[in-house]
Amino acid sequence: MTARMALWALLLEYDGTPFVGWQRQAQGLSVQQVLEEAAARLAGAPVGVAVAGRTDAGVHAAGQVAAVELPAHLPARQVRDALNYHMKPHPVVVLAAAPVPAGWHPRFSALERRYRYRILDRRARPALLAGRVWHHPAALDTILMAQAALPLLGRHDFTSFRAAACQAASPIRTLDRLAVTRAGEIVTIEAVARSFLHHQVRNLVGTLALVGCGRWPPERAAEALAARDRSAAGPTAPAAGLTLEAVRYAEDPFAAG
Repeated sequence: MTARMALWALLLEYDGTPFVGWQRQAQGLSVQQVLEEAAARLAGAPVGVAVAGRTDAGVHAAGQVAAVELPAHLPARQVRDALNYHMKPHPVVVLAAAPVPAGWHPRFSALERRYRYRILDRRARPALLAGRVWHHPAALDTILMAQAALPLLGRHDFTSFRAAACQAASPIRTLDRLAVTRAGEIVTIEAVARSFLHHQVRNLVGTLALVGCGRWPPERAAEALAARDRSAAGPTAPAAGLTLEAVRYAEDPFAAG
């Protein structure tokens, strides 16, 4: 007798370093492949997994959210533990699992995504934080970076900060937060929006870094935004410093757990 299936939400964390990104590719191992192969062991058949945000190669996640159909009778703890067992030794972990209503979607039901980008601005390269930060040998002025970030907040055409390969239908996005803080040698940039364009956060960070190291005045970031031209903005910051921290929904699917 075939088990009744239900839609399950999964809260994930992973180290993006060894992966070609979230999405399956013709070559290389993806986070999606690791999770789908583990989920197939529970479902007894191949399954597809939907996700809140398709992170690029080398990008990490502390609060990624995915959805997959699995047997309805399984306890949430068993779903979590069984998936984690089958994903060993890959650096992907299910933190929580919860059944969700049919039609719920981790991407389209999301109200907000929060990303964190970390920069180590010291002369010596990182040892303990290798693969987790952008090593920037020159000191960064976070006050100037914060000034440059202010006019980027709100609803704008972010063409200057989208990747050439971005498939979004519109470059219009609303950036709710772009905060620059420092703790010792670590500069952290937090970006919050309902949705982002491809490479938008990394392109914003690359632009703010030009301001922070003194190569650009703060007002040039706003000029780059107004240009609506990718070549007017700064470079794409390396993937290693970026982490998808959290995805927010009208009702937290994991609140009961």
